[in-house]
Amino acid sequence: MRRHNAEHTSLPWRIHEVAPDFTLYDVWALPTPGGPDDFPRLVHHFASGDTSDNPSWAARTLFAIRWKLGELLGWDDPESGVGSRVPTLRDRLPADLRDGPTGPEFDRLPFRSVYLTDDEWATETANRTVHAVMHLSWVSDDGGGYRGQMAVLVKPNGLVGKTYMAAIAPLRHRLVYPPLMRGIEQAWQVGTPRSSPHSA
Repeated sequence: MRRHNAEHTSLPWRIHEVAPDFTLYDVWALPTPGGPDDFPRLVHHFASGDTSDNPSWAARTLFAIRWKLGELLGWDDPESGVGSRVPTLRDRLPADLRDGPTGPEFDRLPFRSVYLTDDEWATETANRTVHAVMHLSWVSDDGGGYRGQMAVLVKPNGLVGKTYMAAIAPLRHRLVYPPLMRGIEQAWQVGTPRSSPHSA
């Protein structure tokens, strides 16, 4: 379920100091109920995910189109990524985060871990259109338990990036994220990884 941005911005996440120049585009409550120590399971779940196994054919088709467009237009060329077109956010980390764990690397998706704490994991990706952060956190819910929360922060690359983000907003909100959440819920219930999002 999509949540109000304040549910992310009102909490003292370290990403606020690391990426203050990024725009918060989305906040989602993840259907991943658990206990106080289940955040590592959520992190592993996303790091092992893929877009090709999304339960929605529409979402799978949109992802496939995006990857094909990126290939044809050169959006995802190595020189457009983190460490090439944009410096990694790890260069901005305060000493305690820089010296701490980064988190796992992704099996299939073009994200890189930035830092990992007990209840917060930041990852980044970049291409010709954006520099984006996927931020996962572990928050208490209204029933006394815990669940995951995902925030998507983006720094568009000029007019092209802003136009791109505006164009895909309806697709993300209506065709990609709802079935993605259902897939995450199904996978969480059986304990296996399922699709993680690629917002750019």
